[in-house]
Amino acid sequence: MKIFISADIEGVSTTSEWSECTSGNHLYNVNALQMTKEVLACCEGAIEAGATEIVVKDAHAGANNIDITMLPDCVKVNRKWSGHPYSMVDTLDKSFDALMFIGYHSAASQGFNPLSHTMSSKNIFYIKINDEIASEFTINSYTGALENVPSVFLTGDLGLCEYSASMNPRHPNLTTVATKEGKGASTTNYSPNWVLSQIKEKSKQALQVDFKKSVLELPKKFKVEICYKEHTQAFKMSFFPNVKLINDNTLLFESNDYFEVLRVLKFVL
Repeated sequence: MKIFISADIEGVSTTSEWSECTSGNHLYNVNALQMTKEVLACCEGAIEAGATEIVVKDAHAGANNIDITMLPDCVKVNRKWSGHPYSMVDTLDKSFDALMFIGYHSAASQGFNPLSHTMSSKNIFYIKINDEIASEFTINSYTGALENVPSVFLTGDLGLCEYSASMNPRHPNLTTVATKEGKGASTTNYSPNWVLSQIKEKSKQALQVDFKKSVLELPKKFKVEICYKEHTQAFKMSFFPNVKLINDNTLLFESNDYFEVLRVLKFVL
């Protein structure tokens, strides 16, 4: 069994503010280590479930956060950014059996996590796909579907887990582990050690059910709204091909091809 894991940091069990997620800050190393441990726990659960090959995409900031020396021999890590539109799931293809997400977070405009954002923490007020708020999990699970790979496991703040689970039956076999809860600018963080044990147990369980038939069904058409915090950014990006400015802060893009959606997001965010 071949597994792909995409890992972020704003949804791991130790983070609460932006500085903790930024390399060079005195608390960053604590959180990068926890990110590594949560990825490791997921790998261990997957291996116990029968995984023989695992690829991890380090998908936060400079994409060089995970301590690869702590990971099992069957794990490969994709670091830095190639520039491919698959971005946080770069190198994913049809050879993988399942897609898993570690350390993810709620979407821009959602108040479940003080670190809520979608792709850009500076520019984006919200992204909607077919009139629904889209998180990075939404965007990347659709990419999984494009490659016929089911999304089976997700960890992050409670709001993200509940919102994503509410998308059923799109993700009928999605298993989640909440790592913390957010309220305003604060978080209530769950015990990191408890989170690690839950990730190992639940990731194993997620791969022991018949998940192969639960690939997310891609919509036949995509309507993507991108609302910027600054109208000047919206105006500038409105000149990308086939993108329309529908009000001072918001762009609209429509396509039947999800790869074209990813191409647009790659260049206008």
